[in-house]
Amino acid sequence: MPDYLAEAADHLADISALRHALHRWPETGDDLPRTQAAVLDALAGLDLEVTTGTDTSSVVAVLRGGAAGPDGRRPVVLLRGDMDGLPVPEETGMDFASERDGFMHACGHDLHTSTLVGAARLLHAHRAELPGDVVFMFQPGEETLTGANLMLAEGVLDAAGRAVDRAFGLHAFSGKFPPGTWTTRPGTLMAASDLVTVDIVGQGGHGSTPSLANDPVPVMAEVILGVQTIIAKKFSPFDPVIVNVGVATAGQASNVIPERCHLEMSVRTFSPEARERAEGVLTTLIEGIAAAHGCQADITYRRGVSPTVNDAAITDVVARVLGDLVGERFSIMDEPLGGSEDFSEVLARVPGCFVFYSAVPDGVDADTAPLNHSGQAWFDDAPLAEAMAVYAALAHDSLAELAG
Repeated sequence: MPDYLAEAADHLADISALRHALHRWPETGDDLPRTQAAVLDALAGLDLEVTTGTDTSSVVAVLRGGAAGPDGRRPVVLLRGDMDGLPVPEETGMDFASERDGFMHACGHDLHTSTLVGAARLLHAHRAELPGDVVFMFQPGEETLTGANLMLAEGVLDAAGRAVDRAFGLHAFSGKFPPGTWTTRPGTLMAASDLVTVDIVGQGGHGSTPSLANDPVPVMAEVILGVQTIIAKKFSPFDPVIVNVGVATAGQASNVIPERCHLEMSVRTFSPEARERAEGVLTTLIEGIAAAHGCQADITYRRGVSPTVNDAAITDVVARVLGDLVGERFSIMDEPLGGSEDFSEVLARVPGCFVFYSAVPDGVDADTAPLNHSGQAWFDDAPLAEAMAVYAALAHDSLAELAG
């Protein structure tokens, strides 16, 4: 295995400059033309097979290794970096802060994109030694949980001409994890995310004569309380379901009984079984409460993304590679996180592992540092070299193992 840590240090200045450029101009959703152009420019000069998306501003680059396994087998490993920012006003005051009012790379995707470019450069320098191919997946639309599925539909898993054998993704955190640390876990790492919208329809009227109307507002209140109660009673605490009612609207005047109320709630689950059951339980409850009051419940249950589930054997590979690179700064998490990630859709099709690392600056308390998605989230440059080395080492080690 090459000394990717030492080699990454030689690329740190350029990769930091790329990260700063991306941070200054965050783009959101699936259409990231300026970000895509920056990635293409950063990959120029490398011997890669590069394609761009038709429905997204994605970039897929294939690196062909020059070696092969003993039986001629040529495995394929995928490395993914997401590229989109968030509609969050930046409040960090850093020298390279966002120049787009109301937008920010508040989740570290500028780090992910730039370090994946760095990994491409590291692996390109050793392409003659690689007994297989590497697919670099530069993905838009992670925050909207749309980009991975769009890229899957466009054939990213077959970009090398053969199916991907193993996939890896890295994610930076601006808080929670102490500076310099790396972590993941086998099995479920993050939750599935689904969206439920509910319109409760009653009969409007004058606030002075509620008996002549059918007020949907108390029905909405009962639904809000009911979903929390039924989750606690119907699901195991060891396979939890998290329901958050984020939107609840009704009426525009204090003396008017509205015709309808509107609710939007997120549903997070950690297993396919709980995810499937949650839809039935919640739908039956909401319809029942509405019917008991003579109201109608119009429910739309939108599936988002699956739980992020790491392959146990490949998590062992990650533990070994990270142990060699960062030593005791790598650990196994005790519990999954409640957030969601659309790399889950890749891991639902390909065995692999998603890994977290801290970009909290040295000397900062991770427990009090602003977390991802905050306008004050600060991601340090310090982990960039290590992250690109980890990407490269995971790909190199996996190709060698898979080739036999």
